[in-house]
Amino acid sequence: MTVRRALGRNDRGALSLSYLIIMPVFLLGLMLIVQASVWYLAKEAALAAARQGADVARVHGTPAGAGTTAALAFVHSAAPGFLLSPTASAAGSGPRTVVITVHATVPVIFPGFGLTVTQSARVPVEQFTIP
Repeated sequence: MTVRRALGRNDRGALSLSYLIIMPVFLLGLMLIVQASVWYLAKEAALAAARQGADVARVHGTPAGAGTTAALAFVHSAAPGFLLSPTASAAGSGPRTVVITVHATVPVIFPGFGLTVTQSARVPVEQFTIP
């Protein structure tokens, strides 16, 4: 009986010690999953904004800055929390194609860790032809 009690006393605090080791690792993993989800949603929001801007800019007779304005308006209305300080540009556009690029930073959970997303949409310009 005394041998069992002696062995039982050596295990005191083992569960608390295992929680002390496992819980920070679990919480770090959970925070990484949340950060990856926020990054993915920001990436998809930037792509949707670029597509919206490209759809506006491809219409025949649209003013030059309409695509970038539409992309930024989409970001501010549909994704205000996922994209911080967004910018849009039409660099790379030509007479037959429109390219709208949206660049923004992603909100981060970990301090000192910066994430950015850049998404582009390339579409042909509408052309009316007579059959």
